[in-house]
Amino acid sequence: MNERARPETVGTTLEKSAFFMPFSMNRHFKKAPRLVSRAEGLYYYAPDGRKLIDGTSGLWCVNAGHCRKKIVEAVQKQVAALDFAPPFQLGHPLAFEFADKLASIAPEGLSKVFFTNSGSESVETALKLALAYHRVRGEGHRTRLIGRERGYHGVNFGGTAVGGIAANRKIFGALVAGVDHLRHTHDLARNAFARGQPKHGVEFAEDLERLCALHDPSTIAAVIVEPVACSGGVLVPPVGYLERLREICTKHGILLIFDEVITAWGRLGKPFATHHFNVVPDLITTAKGITNATVPMGAVFMKEELYQAFMQGPEKAIEMPHGYTYSAHPLACAAGLATMQVYEEEGLLTRVADLWPYWEEQAHALKGLPNVIDIRNIGLIAAIELSPREGAVGARGLDAHLKAFERGAYIRVAADTIALAPPLIIERAQIDELFATVREVLKTLA
Repeated sequence: MNERARPETVGTTLEKSAFFMPFSMNRHFKKAPRLVSRAEGLYYYAPDGRKLIDGTSGLWCVNAGHCRKKIVEAVQKQVAALDFAPPFQLGHPLAFEFADKLASIAPEGLSKVFFTNSGSESVETALKLALAYHRVRGEGHRTRLIGRERGYHGVNFGGTAVGGIAANRKIFGALVAGVDHLRHTHDLARNAFARGQPKHGVEFAEDLERLCALHDPSTIAAVIVEPVACSGGVLVPPVGYLERLREICTKHGILLIFDEVITAWGRLGKPFATHHFNVVPDLITTAKGITNATVPMGAVFMKEELYQAFMQGPEKAIEMPHGYTYSAHPLACAAGLATMQVYEEEGLLTRVADLWPYWEEQAHALKGLPNVIDIRNIGLIAAIELSPREGAVGARGLDAHLKAFERGAYIRVAADTIALAPPLIIERAQIDELFATVREVLKTLA
């Protein structure tokens, strides 16, 4: 066993570790680390051998379960054949094969793919594409970007700016000028314990008309929203809300971007949330499940007319001066192609449609337990919102996270909201196991 993974030594060794952990309470964690050393299927395993059910697909990304043989072997084979190829003015066959494969799965009309390395980079790319699109069409005055309160769009400059989670923004200042935000759609008073899309709240989409009147719609380049705002607490869009956003954007010539970094690849019982809601944006950002998180990768899908707008100059001119060293990395493409094969062979892009009713029942069976003030669900996602402790928002949620780990479950929390989104391979017995653990945790929370 690796010395650092020994339970009796890990506490003292990690307190002095050089690793500055992201989105973590570094001092608190390093004093009492929660480590995993391997994974398989639906489970993580701690260094001491303890088994933990993965209640959140890692970070919403391991959709097909951990360490899938087909994906692992594809990466092993590729690293021995072609470890790297520059993506600028050079290519490798898998990049084109994977892009074509993805385009065949994407919503109709979103036929072109730009590769990135993460959800954050996908968002940054989509925002830049939107600005560039308007400029090459002679509308360079469209520079304003609209996000939404409680939205999460990664951690780069543009993504943080259009994001609407206050705690992620305040330490960095304004970041990017010309950004505004729609109000969020959470309405606890009218929609508590809604199943699927809440009935009330379509009128929140009209906030976009307010911002258009405030800024002049001809100055707005794009609106970016998550179809389901997962990181901000699993906020499911009210019935008719996304449709209305689409109508307003079309009316004013504003591009609509769906951030599907979490919701793509089968989470709602269809390949994309776009398919489920039947609302088609102009660009879609993806990452996470695109490779089952085996190798970092992201992709931006765009409508054909956006792509063609950049193809109007001389053939020997670079149409898009944007990209990354690791765009379409050979290992990521190999992992992605194998991931899509697993999804297809096992029906994982549509499997959630059958699991959804049972998952929903188990989630809402937690109603009435101590401190539970709301339960939300859609697809294979559920949120259990807890009442915050006075003067200590997030403390009860953190306790839930820690107690779940002690009892053999890895779960995510957003402040005082427990978020669940297990791998799509989960069976009913494992759904029972996960919710039984959450039930026991809720009973112990003060």
